Amino acid sequence: MARLVIVSNRVGLPEEGGRRAGGLVVALRDALKDRGGLWVGWSGETVEGEPGPPRSLRRGRVTYVTLDLAREAYEAYYVGFANGTLWPLFHYRLGLITFRRHDLEGYRAVNEAFARTIADLLRPDDLVWVHDYHFLALAAALRRLGVTNRLGFFLHIPFPAAEVLRALPGHDRLLREMADYDLVGLQTESDVRSFAEGLVRLAGGEPIGTDRFRCAERTVAVGAFPVGIDTEGFARLAAQSANGPEARRLAESLAGRALVLGVDRLDYSKGLPGRLQAVAELLERWPQWRRRITYLQIAPVSRGELRQYRALRSELDALAGRTNARFADVDWTPVRWVTRNVPRPVLAGYLRLARVGFVTPLRDGMNLVAKEYVAAQDPEDPGVLVLSRLAGAAEELESALLVDPLDVEGLAEALDRALAMPLDERRARWAASMEVLRANTAARWRTRFLEALEATRPAVAG
Repeated sequence: MARLVIVSNRVGLPEEGGRRAGGLVVALRDALKDRGGLWVGWSGETVEGEPGPPRSLRRGRVTYVTLDLAREAYEAYYVGFANGTLWPLFHYRLGLITFRRHDLEGYRAVNEAFARTIADLLRPDDLVWVHDYHFLALAAALRRLGVTNRLGFFLHIPFPAAEVLRALPGHDRLLREMADYDLVGLQTESDVRSFAEGLVRLAGGEPIGTDRFRCAERTVAVGAFPVGIDTEGFARLAAQSANGPEARRLAESLAGRALVLGVDRLDYSKGLPGRLQAVAELLERWPQWRRRITYLQIAPVSRGELRQYRALRSELDALAGRTNARFADVDWTPVRWVTRNVPRPVLAGYLRLARVGFVTPLRDGMNLVAKEYVAAQDPEDPGVLVLSRLAGAAEELESALLVDPLDVEGLAEALDRALAMPLDERRARWAASMEVLRANTAARWRTRFLEALEATRPAVAG
C-alpha cells in the first residue's frame, strides 16, 4: 500500500484531541495511520524576515510537518489572494473581491515553497492528497520540480461557473495549473459541471470520456466526492453530551422553550443577516411563538483582519439588538448571539437539544453542520433541519425543509412549519436523512477518493 502525503493549510496535530478535531480531521488521521505518511501544512505562525526550516513531529507511522510563513507572504497568500480573492469569487460574491497582482504572486510563491518542502520528503510511490483553495497551484509547482507521483486535489468549497470564474485575472492559467493534478475532487455534480465547463471554455481543455479531460498536455480526472461525517460516532457524542453540564445549563436557561440553533463561522457566505431577519419576521407574523422559542446563533469570529468581516459583525450586532429591543421581555431574550468557539462535544449536545437546525448559507461547498445536526438528533423525538438549497448538503438531504436563503419571508415560514411539525413527520424526515448519512460517512468519502486517485495511472517507479 502506497504511503499517503496530505497537504492542507492547517495540520490536524495529534495534541488537538477530540475537543477540537472535527470528523474530517479524524478521517484524514485514520487514513494516515492506515497507510503511514506525512501531513504537511502551515504552522499558524508568522515571522519577520525569512522563516526557518520546516518542523516535524512523529507519532507512530505519521509525521506532521509544519512551515512558518513570513508575515508579508501570509498577507499576500492567505489574507490577500486566498481569502480576499478566491473565497468571495468561489462563493459568487464578486462585489467583495479584492485583487492585486502582488497577492497572486505571493500565493504562487507560497505554493512553490510548499512544493520544495514536499518534493524533498517524497518517496517515488507516495500518493499526495492536497486540500482546498489555498493550494490550487501546488501541483504545477511540484511538476516543475520533476515530481511524477500521483497528485490528488479536493476542493472543500464550491467551484464557480465559467462566467463567474472569468472575472478573475489569470483564470486560464489557474485552471491549467489545476489540470496538473491527476484527480480533482469536488463536492457536488454541479461543481463538477462548473469545473469541466471552465476547463474547456476558458483553458483550452477537451473531454476524453465522461470524467477525464486533456489540458496542456496532461490528463486530469474529475469527480464528485461529497464529504460525509462520522455519523454513528457523532450521534453517540451528542447523546452523551446532551447530559453534560453545559447542555444542561443551556436547557435550564431555555425554561421549556424550543431552541432554534445556528452554528457557523462568522462569514458573509453563511446568510446570517437573513437568518436574523427571518426570526424577527417569525415573531412579527406568528406572535404565538413569542416567549416560546429562543434563537441561539453561535458564530466564532474568523478572518477578523478583513474589512468585510468586521462590517458583517457590526451588521449582525445591530440586527440582533433590534430584534431583542422589539420583542424581548424581562425574562426572555429571543436572540442569543455568541461569537466564541464552543468545544466540539459541547456543540454536539447543543445540536441534540435544538428543535430546529437553521442552516441557510448563500453558497456552501457542503456544510457539515447540517449533517451533524441530523446525526445528533434523538430518534424518538427528532428536530427539523431547515436547509438552504444552495448548500452542497441539499443535494443529499432532500428530506430537510429546503429554503431559498434570500427569501426572508420564506425562511420565516419554514421556521413556523418546523416548529409546528407533528412528531410522525419529524421522524420520517429524520430517518430519510439519517439513511443518507449512514451510507456516505467521512471514512467512505476518503476511501472513494483514494481509490479513484490510485486508479488514475500507475505510480512511477524510482
